[in-house]
Amino acid sequence: MSRYTGSIYRKSRHLGFSTLETGEELAKKPYAPGQHGNKRGKKLSNYGIQLQEKQKARFMYGLSEKQFEKVFERAGKIKGVHGENLLKLLESRLDNIVYRMGLSTTRKGARQLVNHGHITVNGKKVNIPSYTCKPGDVISLRENDKELAIVKTSLEALAKRVDFVTFDANKMSGTYVRYPERSELNADINEALIVEYYNR
Repeated sequence: MSRYTGSIYRKSRHLGFSTLETGEELAKKPYAPGQHGNKRGKKLSNYGIQLQEKQKARFMYGLSEKQFEKVFERAGKIKGVHGENLLKLLESRLDNIVYRMGLSTTRKGARQLVNHGHITVNGKKVNIPSYTCKPGDVISLRENDKELAIVKTSLEALAKRVDFVTFDANKMSGTYVRYPERSELNADINEALIVEYYNR
């Protein structure tokens, strides 16, 4: 299955979960889409609950099914808790770090910045959104792109930056300081259910 390109609001309402992490998709209509969305009361099976949890993470980070499964397999080869390793790898993606720094208001927008070659990692242009950053990596806007209006608008709209990245607005450059702690990531995702889904 390819990456989902439909309505983010619709998908968030279907999952009952804010994939943008802002809650704005569910503010007006906090129920499933469709004519009878606010009347549905279908109880999910264990499999359905596990699948839904996996879909929450997949759509939040904007991965295809195949990409997500590959990241899950990589997480299993790292020492530590499988589910937490999965989230750390997802957070270490270049498009996500660009989003966390505030260079874009959405992960989709951050992915576009990377795809279009506006981002460098340790001084080298990287146009692969799935590139895995390591703690200590310096992520910057290319010299010719430091005046991009869309980036300046995003930085002005940013309310708070996460503690595992730093950013210098004068240099338009930031650092991925460390891997995030589980407590710093979305509490509405139960990664243990994702592990159960793939190990069923």
